[in-house]
Amino acid sequence: MIAKKVKVNVYGMLSNHLYSGYASADTAKNASSYIITRKPLRDFMFGVVIAVATFRGVGEKLIIAPEGEIYYEPEIREHLSILRNAVIDKISCLYEKSCGAIVIHKDGDRYKTLLVKNHNGRNYSFPKGHVEKGETEQQTAIREVKEETGLDITIIDGVREVSDYCPFGKIKKRVVFFMAQTFSDDVVMQEEEIDSYIWVDLFEAHHRCIYDNDLRVIRKAKENLNKLK
Repeated sequence: MIAKKVKVNVYGMLSNHLYSGYASADTAKNASSYIITRKPLRDFMFGVVIAVATFRGVGEKLIIAPEGEIYYEPEIREHLSILRNAVIDKISCLYEKSCGAIVIHKDGDRYKTLLVKNHNGRNYSFPKGHVEKGETEQQTAIREVKEETGLDITIIDGVREVSDYCPFGKIKKRVVFFMAQTFSDDVVMQEEEIDSYIWVDLFEAHHRCIYDNDLRVIRKAKENLNKLK
């Protein structure tokens, strides 16, 4: 049902931005749902299924928003947190957001960058991960680099590359990369997070990375190397 367009009969208002209702589509009739929206609702609305949440002891419920309103998992969980005695065992979302960094280290007169390979990846990329509740994009990037590599980084102003794509059919993923500096190349690899890592110069990084968003951020990093001097 994720990404399905539905008509929702509004049952009640639970908060300023959360309503209960029943959704209908070609493949489902009167499916119990929650609606998240920034707009006031009346008797019914047309929207998109942005998530399917499994509640302990209750089962699945559709999470719906008006077309054009984007909510990521932390926001959805925040809105649903007002529900009394409701425990979410699992939530599958239409929209996913990750943040990471191209980490630069100066080695003598040379600059090198860190590439990592995660458990599910066949190619090298930059450390990144999902945004958590209450985090800014930069805070997510800093935390993810620390968790995966043990490195402390400082975000460099002027580089924020955004890529939107659909890696798994209907799922809409946004990846935000920043440029960052570290004063140590002593990686402490977290085996729960990544399989391997390498330090390479930006020229070699350009040949090892295959994704367009990675290549864009490498080009941007090259343009901003003077900020490290």
